[in-house]
Amino acid sequence: MGRPHIVIVGGGFSGAALAIQLARRSEQPLEITLLEPRPQPGHGVAYSAEDPAHRINVPAARMMLSAAEEGEFERWYRASPAFADDPQARWRDGKLYPQRSAFGRYMAEKFWQAASDSPSTLRHLQDRAIGLDQGAIVTAAGQRLVADVVVLAISHPPPALPHQVAARLADHPALVADPWQPAALHRVGRDERVGIIGTGLSMADVVASLHRIGHRGPITAFSRRGLLPRPNAEGDYTPWTLSPDEVTADRTRDWLARTRREIAAAAEQGISWQAVLDEVRRRGQQIWQRLPLAEQRRFLRHLRPWWDVHRYRIAPQVHAVIAAAQQSGQLRVVSARLAALDSTPHTVTLSLKHRRGMLEQVTVDRLMVTTGPAHSALIQSQPLLRALAAQGRIVADPLGLGILVNAHSEALDPQGQPDPRLLVAGPAARGRFGELMGLPQVAEHAEAVAQRILETLPVNDASRRCPVSR
Repeated sequence: MGRPHIVIVGGGFSGAALAIQLARRSEQPLEITLLEPRPQPGHGVAYSAEDPAHRINVPAARMMLSAAEEGEFERWYRASPAFADDPQARWRDGKLYPQRSAFGRYMAEKFWQAASDSPSTLRHLQDRAIGLDQGAIVTAAGQRLVADVVVLAISHPPPALPHQVAARLADHPALVADPWQPAALHRVGRDERVGIIGTGLSMADVVASLHRIGHRGPITAFSRRGLLPRPNAEGDYTPWTLSPDEVTADRTRDWLARTRREIAAAAEQGISWQAVLDEVRRRGQQIWQRLPLAEQRRFLRHLRPWWDVHRYRIAPQVHAVIAAAQQSGQLRVVSARLAALDSTPHTVTLSLKHRRGMLEQVTVDRLMVTTGPAHSALIQSQPLLRALAAQGRIVADPLGLGILVNAHSEALDPQGQPDPRLLVAGPAARGRFGELMGLPQVAEHAEAVAQRILETLPVNDASRRCPVSR
């Protein structure tokens, strides 16, 4: 009897965590293939960053593979050479904010440890899924993978160029469409004028990187609301708790009012707003799934920018760089939209329409796009997803956040029928679950998907089939 074979497409945090959980939890030996083009598992988009200016956004103590391993990464990091080599990781309150690549190395080590300790076979196949052929996943190197279960732990798609930028500047030398490409920022001259579309976490990373390489030119970052990510609270703070039976509102405005009341009540006790938002985030999936679709759309249209800047905070080291650049006048953050643009062979002039109606022209030598992943284009961003959609195996969720799934994370077809042998792990399933972008929610989701697979996994050869064949 052959071992059940599980293929996980995407080997960032979600995919690697899922592979580890399967190996740990399964009572029968499995074949687990992690299909990931990067050299090591567990890095993904976030934790493959080698720029030392890019730091984990929360203290190391809160980064974990599972709830049972809280604090383990911090202990691992303190014992690693990276801790001694990076004294700036320790903030003045004693909390550690390591470089993101450190967590990637930790995840790779956990993957190979699971491979060594488990009777299951874990392998990292450094390859990319490009399509289907007679029900088998085909890789770029020409391998064919037939599996009992396939899990889509797909990475974030790259940012989408704003329409005007795509139409006028697609091949312009000033455009930096993806600042995360290797050495993308090394082309920026010390005194060049920089424009940045977007004011969120990616913008903060870009400014931190420019600061590290000695850039001193003016920077103009803009978005419609001009909102900046908030910092984490310093020192230890008292947690804030919502009673489970109080998580019942099913209107966005009710939750907004409720959150404001909770923040005010916490402030009266000397407790920070961050503690309240942490609790709302912890309840986030429960809250989200109570909201009707119309209310979810209302949240995304009106409140999401404010939620994002309070939920997805920045490391204090990065916040300090941003604050210093603003104070010196090097960095301007404005609330405006791109009304028009013009270009010369080497520069771009942006016409920015401010929220109060003023029109401002800004000429830059480099224009960078940091608007975040284009989740609505996820299915079109990868050949395998396009093939699955063309064959009616997957469909985009109605909110444009990723792939439509049920409560078990099983992919739904256009008729709403689930496939228990085709699942989605990680942020691509957040249309259903809501709060599914950061730890510990992604780690918890990986555990839940692993448990679901093990509950439904076939145990004999006769039942084996590729989930994308009918």
